[in-house]
Amino acid sequence: MTDLALSSSLAMAATHPDPAFPRFHPRPAQGWINDPNGISYINGRYHVFFQYNPWSARHSQITWGHVSSPDLVRWEEHPVALSPQAGGPDSAGCWTGVVTSDDGVPTAAYSGVQDHGGHSQVVIARGSADLVTWEQDGHVAASMPADPLVTAVRDPFIFRFNGARYAMQGAGLSDGRAALLLYTVDSLEDWKYQGIWLTTADPVAAAQTPAEIWECPQLVEVPLASGGSTWVMMFSLWLSGDDHEHANGVGYLTGALSADPVTGLPVFEPVSGGKADLGRDFYAPQIVQLAYGSAGSPPAALLWGWANEGPGRDGRRGRSQEEIDDAGWSGVLTHPRVLSVADGALVVSPVPGIEAYRGASVASGAAGSVAVPGFAEVLVRGASGAGSGSAELVLGSGADAQVIYSGTLAAGEELRIFIDASLVEVYRSGSVATTLRAYPAPGEEWQLTLPDGATADVWELTLPA
Repeated sequence: MTDLALSSSLAMAATHPDPAFPRFHPRPAQGWINDPNGISYINGRYHVFFQYNPWSARHSQITWGHVSSPDLVRWEEHPVALSPQAGGPDSAGCWTGVVTSDDGVPTAAYSGVQDHGGHSQVVIARGSADLVTWEQDGHVAASMPADPLVTAVRDPFIFRFNGARYAMQGAGLSDGRAALLLYTVDSLEDWKYQGIWLTTADPVAAAQTPAEIWECPQLVEVPLASGGSTWVMMFSLWLSGDDHEHANGVGYLTGALSADPVTGLPVFEPVSGGKADLGRDFYAPQIVQLAYGSAGSPPAALLWGWANEGPGRDGRRGRSQEEIDDAGWSGVLTHPRVLSVADGALVVSPVPGIEAYRGASVASGAAGSVAVPGFAEVLVRGASGAGSGSAELVLGSGADAQVIYSGTLAAGEELRIFIDASLVEVYRSGSVATTLRAYPAPGEEWQLTLPDGATADVWELTLPA
C-alpha cells in the first residue's frame, strides 16, 4: 500500500451530519458520484473507481474517485485518480471506463469528453502498482468512428476471447438504434475499429434491452447454476431526456460467443434477457470478471451499480435539487453483487462476507409486523408449504405511511433486505435485486409487514472491528 495517509471511508460516514447519508456503502463525504468505473482485483485488493465531482452535488467536471478493500467489507478512500486535463481530450470530464493490466502495468481506458454531447474518445492513463497515483498524458487510443451512421459513442469495456483482447463501446445510431461497436486491441494504445457489432435490430435485443444508446456495455462469462458458464451482456438503457432519471433502467442478454468462420472475430448471439435490477434507482453498473476456485472452474463475476438521488417520483419521497445541493452530496454505489445464471435468467445475490456488518439481533423469527432500524439487514423466509403473499417495507405510519417495497413471497422463498439510511437493496433468492432510494423524515421509522406464516430475522448494521 502507499504511504499516503488514508482515511476509512465507512468510519467517516458514521459521523456524517446528514441522517440520510449511507454508512455502509463507501463514498466520499461530499460531492456528486455516479457510474462505478475501473473495477479491478490486483495484488489481493479490490479497487473501485467512480465518476466523482468533489466540488458540488451536480454532474460536472467529472474526475475518478477511488476506494479499495482487501475483503469487500473494510473500505479505504484514496486521492482522486484521474482529473480533466486543460486542453486535453478529457478537458470536460473523465467518464466511464475500465482498468486492466497491460504487461503488469495498471492501465485505465476511459471516455474522455471535451463537451457534453455524444462525442468521446478512448483515453489511456497508466497507474502505479497500487493504483493510487496515475500518469495522464492525453493519449487517445480510439477516436469517434468516421461512419456517419454513428452519432454517439461512450464507455469502453475490454474483454478476452479465444486468447485475444477485444473492446467494445456503447453507441447510438442516426436511425434511432442502440448499438455496440467492436475493436481489436493488440495494443492498448491503438484500438482497431471493426465496425458495428450488435444493434437493437436483433429481435431478442429489441425486446429485452430497448434503448436509443446502449451505455456502459459489459460482456462477461457467468457461472450457470447447473454447471459450466454462459456469456452475459449488460447495458444501461439510455433514452432522450433521461437526465439521470433512466426510466428504462438496466437490461441484460444471455447468449453464446463464437468465432466468425471467416474473420475470426467474436460473434455474440442473444438467446434470452431481462432486467438486471427491478428498481427505478439503479443504473450504470460495472462488472469485474474474476477467475477463482479450482482449475477449470467457471469464472466469477461481481457487479456494482449506481443508485442516484433525484426528486420524488411516483409519489415516493425523494429530494429536490435544492435539498440535494444543501446536503452537498449525491449518489451511492450498491453493495457488490455476485452474478450467476439459472434457467436462462440472471440471478443476483449480495457478495458472501457482507454478514460482517451484522450487529445486534433486533428480532429473530418474528412474524406479522416487525419494526426495522434505519441501518439494518433483514432476512425474510416464506413459510414452507404455505401459499404466496406480499411482504411490504413501509416508511412512516398513519396517513404519512408509504410503501417503499412490496413483493410476493412464495413458500420457501427468501428475501434479504439491506437498509442503509436512504438506500434500500432487496435480494430475492433465485432472481435479480431491487434498488430503491427513500428518505426518512426526522423520527420516522421503518416497518416490515409479513404474509401469513413468513418470519424475519433483523440485525442492526455495525462496522466490523
